[in-house]
Amino acid sequence: MSDGGLVSVIRDLPVWVRWLVLGQFVSALGSLAWLFLTLYLVADRGLGPAAAGVAAGTYGVGLVAGNLLGGSAGDRWGTRRTAILALTLSALCCLSLPWLPVVALALVAALGGFAGGAARPLLSSLVTGHLPAARRRESVAVSRSAINAGTVIGPPVGALLTAHAFPLVFVVDGLTTLMLVGLIARFVPAQAPSAAAAGSASTLWRAISRDGALRRLVLSIAAVDTVYRLAYTVLPLQLHDAGVPTVAYALLISLNCIVIVLFEAPLALRLRDLPALSLISSGFLLVGIGSAVLAVAPGVAGAVVMVLVVTAGEMLYKPTATAYAADLAPAGMLGRYQSAYASASISGTLLSPLVGLALYQVSHVLVWVAAGAAGLAAAWRTSRRAP
Repeated sequence: MSDGGLVSVIRDLPVWVRWLVLGQFVSALGSLAWLFLTLYLVADRGLGPAAAGVAAGTYGVGLVAGNLLGGSAGDRWGTRRTAILALTLSALCCLSLPWLPVVALALVAALGGFAGGAARPLLSSLVTGHLPAARRRESVAVSRSAINAGTVIGPPVGALLTAHAFPLVFVVDGLTTLMLVGLIARFVPAQAPSAAAAGSASTLWRAISRDGALRRLVLSIAAVDTVYRLAYTVLPLQLHDAGVPTVAYALLISLNCIVIVLFEAPLALRLRDLPALSLISSGFLLVGIGSAVLAVAPGVAGAVVMVLVVTAGEMLYKPTATAYAADLAPAGMLGRYQSAYASASISGTLLSPLVGLALYQVSHVLVWVAAGAAGLAAAWRTSRRAP
């Protein structure tokens, strides 16, 4: 490989992975329905904020449940087959939602969240289960880069669609998801249900309780993800309270995505021979340090530094931890191990608002000092296990 750039990394992957990555980019570009769901329920369907919050909250409940159960279903019935089913169900929920009566919206949102959540560990299993261990980190990094590239472009397009005709947001989301389904069905190799999984009574919970390495990974990822998602819960509120325009926060999120698109896959390629736990620990350390910056520099300049440092940490630990979870998985349990990791890696969506905003009400300094301490503690505990 001559230059180690993103294009070179993609070219060196199997053809089917390239098609899958393209599908993930298109799907991420159109992943608008749940992003704009609350606004849609209030502005277009006439629900009050509280009722809209309940309906949108059911999506989050379904999302967590899908992440927990999707991998087990893939182990038992085949990862590719189950991913196609989950993504198709997610697309149908999106396409139908604008034309359903109000009383059905919460149920369909929960079902859509479940299907989308289940697809997450299944898609990770498709890549990590079909490739040798040496290729997993870079493949996961390329996949994440594609998703982040779509995330940079998609939300502004979605905002334009809401101004023209709100239901188009759901139509675009459903159609782009179906495009991903078509690419998986056409190009991704078939994978039969694992004989080991079919004959195993081991559940996700038993796997976590019996495997100390998996348990430590899940707990540390849950702690660091709670810190990481403070950028989506506390940071926007802190900038708003400081009188910073909302557009500045939006640009910070775009900065995170752009850095990942440009650098994560080449970085994963260059570091792929280093021990996984050392990289994960270093990533945790950077997330902690970056968060602590806002304790002493709470304005825009501090936020820029925080985003850059935390993004550097994210690029180290996220693809490595996804691949490491696959490396730990016994035969027939890859999906369940990916579910364990996927669930921990979104746990911050529930914990960060609860913990972060409670601390913020006391003091913004307390939020970021606690976040820095949590990141450093996770890094220290992980480094003790590294060779």
